[in-house]
Amino acid sequence: MRFTELIIRTTLFAALFLNGCNDNDKSIAIPKNEDNKQPQVENVYSIKLKPEMAQHLDVGLPVLREISDTLRVPGRVEADERTLVRVGANVTGRIVEVNAMLGDKVHAGTVLAKISSPELTKAQLAFLRANSQTTLAKRAAERAHQLLMADVIGGAELQRRESELQVFRAELSAATDQLRLLGVNSNELSDLAKRGRILPSVAITVSQKGVVIERKVTVGQVVRPSDQLFTIADLSSVWVVGDVPEQSASRVADDQHVEIYIPALNNAHLTGRIIYVADTVDPETRTVMVRTSVDNKRHKLKPAMLADMYIRRVSRKQLVVPQGAVVREDNHDYVYVSQGDNRFLMIPVELGTTVDNMRPVLKGIDAKRKIVLDGAFHLNNERKRVDLE
Repeated sequence: MRFTELIIRTTLFAALFLNGCNDNDKSIAIPKNEDNKQPQVENVYSIKLKPEMAQHLDVGLPVLREISDTLRVPGRVEADERTLVRVGANVTGRIVEVNAMLGDKVHAGTVLAKISSPELTKAQLAFLRANSQTTLAKRAAERAHQLLMADVIGGAELQRRESELQVFRAELSAATDQLRLLGVNSNELSDLAKRGRILPSVAITVSQKGVVIERKVTVGQVVRPSDQLFTIADLSSVWVVGDVPEQSASRVADDQHVEIYIPALNNAHLTGRIIYVADTVDPETRTVMVRTSVDNKRHKLKPAMLADMYIRRVSRKQLVVPQGAVVREDNHDYVYVSQGDNRFLMIPVELGTTVDNMRPVLKGIDAKRKIVLDGAFHLNNERKRVDLE
């Protein structure tokens, strides 16, 4: 009896325990959402304006417009190398006189400096000897002709004297050429032949007109023919040279229109055309050199001045948006799309560089999508203000 009673009590206790657990489970059960709807989350890039605020926005469609793609590259002013002359000495010697200074305007034949050299003296002595021997040989040949006519000498003697004359004339010609190479001009050669006076120095002259833009010589300096003493340039026309990144080099070609701005001259505006595009890439800067020539008759442009070059490609039709439609955030461009009922959504877009206050559309919107054309900046500020509240 006791054993049966114990089993009954144990069974009742277990039933009561399980019943309590079921009641507890019911009490902590999470209520279900009967209509299975998710709570509404407001888009932080969207804003709804009051009608009185929306009327101040200019809403419309992007437009197709003829634009020319513009490539901006850094540039610099350089002397036109076609008019550039680097002047050095023709002989090793010592500078005894310097006549040209930086900035001097010179003409063809202007004496820049004078140089004295033992080599010059030796060359003059060789010229005098060759000139004297040629004169004597010429007279001997003339006498031989007379003696042959008088039947005093034979024809062989005349031929010998004429042969000697040819040799001395060749030596005189070589001596004359040597003096010309050393810088002795025709008048000085004639004076040397007549008077026999040795020139103590020879002039270093320039072959064309221009301006002295570089001088690397002083009086008393010993120089050699390999030394560069002066640089002369005609600055009435200069080059503007730019460095185009190699990935953009395919966009540049000869005869393209270029607009140039010189910061040092209050952004003076110049125009030109590409006259040269390099065939190689600079391995250090990874750029391709381009060049244009501009007029500089007033000499306002100085070599080494910095410049901004804007290279325009052939115009073409492209979808564009005004600059006032663009919002810049986190290094990305955005525009506001109209969703109707005064609601606007900010979406990312890819745009090209500004051309005439317009931005070419590369990706993000099409011609059928209404956007805020003007006032996007103020609309974006209003969206941020609402988001903070």
